[in-house]
Amino acid sequence: MTIAFWCILAAALLPYVSVAMAKAKPGYNNRSPREWEERLDGWRKRAVHSQLNHFEAFAPFAAGVIVAQLAQAPQGAVDAIAVVFILSRASYTAAYLGDRHLLR
Repeated sequence: MTIAFWCILAAALLPYVSVAMAKAKPGYNNRSPREWEERLDGWRKRAVHSQLNHFEAFAPFAAGVIVAQLAQAPQGAVDAIAVVFILSRASYTAAYLGDRHLLR
């Protein structure tokens, strides 16, 4: 399995990591998660929004990696670009949670 394919897995997990931080708050209620989410503020609310953005970015990224693999693009380049994408998404999340809107 290539590094790029492992990056697809990492990209698939990023949304869940983001929202898990918000849900770590005492009082999370899985019976009414949308109501709980509406009451969030600060970095926890931004964590939920970060989760949504990760979901939006996942499909094009995964498709790009798969197409590059099928087209037999140079593996080193595909792997490097995939790693940069994951690092960029992690940095994006940190900037989002830290309310550094100009960085994201």
